[in-house]
Amino acid sequence: MAEHRGLLNSGWARVSRNKRYVAWFYILNVVLAWFGAGAFNHQARAILAHSLQADRLLHGFDVAVLIGMFARPEFRPIEASGGPALHFALLFFFATVLFLPGVLQGYASTYRLPREDFFRACGRDLWRFIRLIIMAGMVMGAVAAALFGLHGVLERKAAESTNELLLFEVRIAGLAIIFLVMTALRIWFDLAQTDVVLSDQCAVRRSIGSGFRHTWRNLGRLLGSYVGTTLVAAIVLVAGLWGWMKFVPPASVGGAIFVSQLTLLLLLIPRFWQRGIAVSYYLENMVEPIAAEPFTPSAFTVPIVSAPAPTPVIPSTPQQTQGA
Repeated sequence: MAEHRGLLNSGWARVSRNKRYVAWFYILNVVLAWFGAGAFNHQARAILAHSLQADRLLHGFDVAVLIGMFARPEFRPIEASGGPALHFALLFFFATVLFLPGVLQGYASTYRLPREDFFRACGRDLWRFIRLIIMAGMVMGAVAAALFGLHGVLERKAAESTNELLLFEVRIAGLAIIFLVMTALRIWFDLAQTDVVLSDQCAVRRSIGSGFRHTWRNLGRLLGSYVGTTLVAAIVLVAGLWGWMKFVPPASVGGAIFVSQLTLLLLLIPRFWQRGIAVSYYLENMVEPIAAEPFTPSAFTVPIVSAPAPTPVIPSTPQQTQGA
């Protein structure tokens, strides 16, 4: 537990020193979401602006009114409003891939990273990150498909049992195992991304191999840290939903916007916290120490000649006086 707290504290220290990254990503998310929802807003306003049914959506949420709005002939197909939202979501994903190398570089720096160095790291590692994401998508997709397929088989077998609680237990245990396995895969590729950026590694396969070895060697420590941050995110989500239902009245649009956006901002922090944990682990365990080479005198070394010691002066024995 002390090791888990060490990684959690170290990662949190890096996030707290670079709070501007969380703020900038939140602003980028809000701006792109605003543009993505513009098409749906235009379609809904064209119908609800001249209808008394809008009050049933403004002072609450009426599913029948929403479905009726979608069924109106003047409301264009849902793809017309869902398409821009999907496009801007993909744009945010690409922006994350573009700017994340600069974030990792900033977390590893002991000083405030200048803008020039931030964008230099983003441009240098963009293609490497794209290759890593393609590899991560292939591996995670294959593993997730296999796990969910096995989970479905076990659920069908449990449903045939006479034990009524067996199906529920198998479902919960299976989902927990899937969550832990997918989190371990996430740690693997997070370490690989960190190694690509901080070691300036051009060979992505080497970073993938190094990330896999370190994930396997320290799985308990890393998994405990990532699960801890995930629990924090779950607590933030539950608290945000509870606060919305408890303190925000249905007619308060401003209150709903404030609580929802505050919750989304706080949900970004655990994601960046996990990146800080990966950087802390990399700097502690994956950086190869530089061995000090023994000193060997060169052939051109100038010999140091010491001055000869002075010859001691021995006083001569005085001659005896004659007749003495």
